[in-house]
Amino acid sequence: QVQLVESGGGLVQPGGSLSLSCAASGSISQIADMAWYRQAPGKQRVLVATITSGGTTYHADAVKGRFTISRDNAKNTVYLQMNGLKPEDTAVYSCKADVLVRRWMAYWGEGTLVTVSS
Repeated sequence: QVQLVESGGGLVQPGGSLSLSCAASGSISQIADMAWYRQAPGKQRVLVATITSGGTTYHADAVKGRFTISRDNAKNTVYLQMNGLKPEDTAVYSCKADVLVRRWMAYWGEGTLVTVSS
């Protein structure tokens, strides 16, 4: 049994910053890739950033230069530092982890809401 729990969402003004975290818990043998996705109201869920177990990162063009994904393998936690937030960043942000328990499976958190508004 694996659980992923996001935290750090909230209301922020345009140009502001937020830090999100997602901690995985349970009987985990290994975690490979971890990622952040977001889903804005009325839109499909899209990939924001990914990070491998070795620390190789990818950031979507829409957030490149503003958001930074990182991880702490000892804590089974992935982070998303968000700077220069824009109203179009408003969305529910969810984390995903590829986890080895007895087999490899993708697990999702429930999400945390980020609202960027003046």
